[in-house]
Amino acid sequence: MTMEMAMSKHVLAAALLVLATAATGPAFAAGSESGYKAALAAAEAAEKQAGTFKNQWTTTEQALKEAEKEAAAGDFDKATALAKHAEALANASVAQSKEQAKAWKDAEIR
Repeated sequence: MTMEMAMSKHVLAAALLVLATAATGPAFAAGSESGYKAALAAAEAAEKQAGTFKNQWTTTEQALKEAEKEAAAGDFDKATALAKHAEALANASVAQSKEQAKAWKDAEIR
């Protein structure tokens, strides 16, 4: 398997993880401020973990900022959805970091 094929599989796996996490993430009360705050806390924790791998995606940061903006405007449904999306992105970046660490060893260390 070529390195490009291996990388493509890893990117696909990360994308699937984002979708799976978004679809099956914890159920927060839609439309409530407390539900938004719980979703935001989970997203920020996942983003902090991504930071330990030095792999924080700019799209995650953007989703967090948009969530905060929507919450400030009082649209907690949209804010919660954006926070959940940010959490899924952060979790995918963590998964990518772990997978790439393994893929690098498999490709370079023989």
